[in-house]
Amino acid sequence: MLKTVFVPINKAGWPFIFLFTAITVALAFLWKPLGWVGLILTIWCIYFFRDPPRVIPMKDHLVVSPADGSVLKIVKTVPPKEIELGNNPLNCISIFMNVFDVHVNRIPVSGKITRVAYNPGKFVNASLDKASEYNERQCIRIATNEGLEIGVIQIAGLIARRIKCDVSINEMVDTGERYGLIRFGSRVDVYLPSETNVLVAVGQIMVAGETVIADLGSQEEQRFGVVI
Repeated sequence: MLKTVFVPINKAGWPFIFLFTAITVALAFLWKPLGWVGLILTIWCIYFFRDPPRVIPMKDHLVVSPADGSVLKIVKTVPPKEIELGNNPLNCISIFMNVFDVHVNRIPVSGKITRVAYNPGKFVNASLDKASEYNERQCIRIATNEGLEIGVIQIAGLIARRIKCDVSINEMVDTGERYGLIRFGSRVDVYLPSETNVLVAVGQIMVAGETVIADLGSQEEQRFGVVI
């Protein structure tokens, strides 16, 4: 029970937690009610940067969700030019993270990083379609051990203004490995080969590193869901 409440904090969050704490102390000296407001915001900041361990499925060909949140859309679309995945439409799964989701991002599939690209842009609501084209974003391309190419795009949102990506080109990565985060509220798009069937549905809740979104070695038909 305690492990579900007291989870590790991502190291990227400590500067913000210290800042929120210092501001809270200063506000409390000015006016006690402001101190309580600051305390609530500090607790939220700690909660935002939580980094719980995950159970990663250990099976070849599986693609797991790179982010917590809900599936915003599943479409076939041309990936951003900077990721260099060609001009043909690919399966794109968009996962939206609100300010209460875990924001630590994880590698969706084992392989080699073959492309890292940053594109500056705007900060419109990440749930809008135009966010994938106009918003600030960080792209990585992963070549799987079978030679397939997977794209992962971290997209900043209306509130999110900082994208953290800790992988570099030619680096070998494993499924479920932590590789970055986005502060505060954002979206991650995953681009899969067009022949890959998606195994999640729009509206489904994702758990980064655990939820299987596709099986590159399976011919299982695309899944659909219904809200009940």
